[in-house]
Amino acid sequence: MSDHDTDTASPGQGPLATLTPRIKAGVLAEALPYIRRFHGRTIVVKYGGNAMTEERLQRSFAHDVVLLKLVGLNPVVVHGGGPQIDAALRRIGKQGTFVQGMRVTDAETMEVVEWVLGGQVQQDIVMMINEYGGKAVGLTGKDGAMISARKLLMPDKNNPGASLDLGYVGEIASIDPAVVKALQDDQFIPVISSIGYGEDGLAYNINADVVAGKMAEVLHAEKLILMTNTPGVLDKNGNLLTGLTAKRIDELFEDGTISGGMLPKISSALEAAKSGVKTVHIVDGRVEHCLLLEILTDQGVGTMIKSH
Repeated sequence: MSDHDTDTASPGQGPLATLTPRIKAGVLAEALPYIRRFHGRTIVVKYGGNAMTEERLQRSFAHDVVLLKLVGLNPVVVHGGGPQIDAALRRIGKQGTFVQGMRVTDAETMEVVEWVLGGQVQQDIVMMINEYGGKAVGLTGKDGAMISARKLLMPDKNNPGASLDLGYVGEIASIDPAVVKALQDDQFIPVISSIGYGEDGLAYNINADVVAGKMAEVLHAEKLILMTNTPGVLDKNGNLLTGLTAKRIDELFEDGTISGGMLPKISSALEAAKSGVKTVHIVDGRVEHCLLLEILTDQGVGTMIKSH
């Protein structure tokens, strides 16, 4: 299946040349009902993990996003950059630290975050999408006053009633999607880095899964897709849970099955599902063309979350 889908994104080259016309027709026939159903709809994709650091997967992602745009869907990319931020911090002799899945961010770390997310990482994504025939535009929360943020005070799990100060880590006060909508209307693909700006004039590092979830809500997206480095949500025995409801997720939080970096991801997914995003998918970003497989074929590659 994945071989065939690889080909939908790279016509004229690679394995596609060796496929029979009948198999090619089968791939297109399978995609057609989905293309019809989602035509004109917004799909928000949180791009991160291995898919951002391995060139083969970067190219597969760029192909997929451009193809989705060409067949009439409206992809919006929200990206993280954890590995790149860690690498940049190491270069200046700093070690990244995390509390409950969130990065502790002092002033020096925030400078690095802004430089990496709003600069290097974002421009790499924009250039690669453009290379494959898309028209991508990079944005941070400052552009169009898009993401208003305030300092996040995180409840301390080990000390009920107390909260943790993670430095320049923010939560979303509000999102104004006007600039994103204007770009979509002009056939551009918005690429958004998860930096918000407060009324205090300071920049805040916001978890990219949280930004993607809220962006999907305010854009009334058809789908929110969160790319990760696992096959999806796994139970305690390592088995993939392909479909989850709000009730089941609460149970998984409660018994510790979902923890660490998956906490903000699943919380955002659930919040988006409860707030009107039709379906939320947690997909394995290590699978080539996982976006096409998840959106345009019968066989998904991860966990789907619905509100009930």
